Amino acid sequence: MSESTSQRDAMRRDFIAAQGWGDAVVTPLPGDASTRTYARLSLKDRKAMLMDQPQAAEAPVAPEGASAEERRALGYNALARLAGADCARFVAASQYLRGRGLAAPEVFAGDTAKGFLIIEDLGDALFADVLADGGDEKKLYGHAAEVLAHLHAEEAPARLAADKPLFAYDEAAMLAETDLLTEWFLPLALGRPAHLEELAEHRRLWADALSRVPGRRHAFVHRDYHAQNLLWLPQRDGVARVGLIDFQDAVAGSRAYDLISLTEDARRDVSPPLAEWTAAHYLAAMRAQGIAVDEAMFRAEMAVMAAQRNAKIVGIFARLYKRDGKARYLALLPRVWAYLERDLAHPALARLAAWYDRVIPREKRALTLEKEIT
Repeated sequence: MSESTSQRDAMRRDFIAAQGWGDAVVTPLPGDASTRTYARLSLKDRKAMLMDQPQAAEAPVAPEGASAEERRALGYNALARLAGADCARFVAASQYLRGRGLAAPEVFAGDTAKGFLIIEDLGDALFADVLADGGDEKKLYGHAAEVLAHLHAEEAPARLAADKPLFAYDEAAMLAETDLLTEWFLPLALGRPAHLEELAEHRRLWADALSRVPGRRHAFVHRDYHAQNLLWLPQRDGVARVGLIDFQDAVAGSRAYDLISLTEDARRDVSPPLAEWTAAHYLAAMRAQGIAVDEAMFRAEMAVMAAQRNAKIVGIFARLYKRDGKARYLALLPRVWAYLERDLAHPALARLAAWYDRVIPREKRALTLEKEIT
């Protein structure tokens, strides 16, 4: 049974009080696309963050070993390997990252059954805000690339905790994500649902492209590694100067994925020269650790992972508008399509590029609220 707002508010107050924060000033933070919310807790000279993840809001995570069909029966979150309402996965991922010397928030207290955590407050210096105020792009992106190289110096762990496997970012998950484009964006752009043959061909072409990406379980993949989920902590040293948040959906996958998440950011323009410099800096950091990377193969992998991620985001932003009434996401679609078109120019994706050009011509991709209304 779903909790009412008043029930959830009472549970939140009881949890905060039980942890010794009952007299704290609670300042809610702006939300984004998730049902998860955050608030800052201030009590005299103490501060922390409250994470509130309603437990009835999202479908369960599939059990370990579940087949793609079993995951599909549980819903999109299970199929796509999303944490959903399981905030214990955030705890496990944070502990793993902190164990690697990275600046993930320390978890001070939690009731994961009810969906509440009190975690370390890493401050307000999001990369996005620091850069908007004139921060040095190369400095910040260079440090972010070094964090990824540090993470990728080791293979992805099989488990984050005894009861929390690090699921593989497998073909079933990735195809579920690219299906979002045909399910949600195509009807908005064309004014009709996708035909069955269009759906089948799109999925077949994506399966072929993904099958040619080697070693997709190499790395711990944050999955949303971009300027609004990274914090600048200049008072710390080395890789701990980059604060990490919003990593609860982490999976084991391609080393290229988080790098293109950083350099093809849906919410801010990342110039091709900066993206190229960041990729080169990452590769240099990997070599400095004694890890050989076949650059031509890696760049082909980057193109496939970038195109997959951007196709997913096109679908997600269309869904956020159509299903959830969040029209502001339509304004981000031109940037994401620009990235996707650039990705599809790679020879490895020529057949997919032809599908998009034939089925969703370029003049149909610049969807605006005005066009949708008319």
